[in-house]
Amino acid sequence: MRGRRRFGGSNGTLSEINIVPLVDVVLVLLIIFMLTAHVMDYGLEIEVPKTKITKENNEVLPVLTLDRSQKLQLNGKPVNINDLPAQLAKRFKDQKSVYVVADGSTRWDIMAQILVALNAAHITPRMVTKPIESRGQ
Repeated sequence: MRGRRRFGGSNGTLSEINIVPLVDVVLVLLIIFMLTAHVMDYGLEIEVPKTKITKENNEVLPVLTLDRSQKLQLNGKPVNINDLPAQLAKRFKDQKSVYVVADGSTRWDIMAQILVALNAAHITPRMVTKPIESRGQ
């Protein structure tokens, strides 16, 4: 009997929940999500050219991207056009093809330089395009 009274009388159970730690954790998570939200929706906006016929392909290949600001990226990492064959050989050893995604407003001379660099490395470029939507269907 004596031990029971020492812990708050005859009730013995704690009926209130301490929500302060819960609120602290929720506020920390809210701050983390607020800080990382702009990173999650970041992506390259590339308007690829439209063609009448496109071929569906499910092959997993490296992706070479040229955006509107003429920045070249290999699988999301910046790459110099002069180092392109070496980077492809280093990162993708036996790969003989690469997807090339370029914005429709890309200057042709830059695209020609990329194609020449890929040809010199004996890598086949596969151009990524969108199908033209037919209005009759």
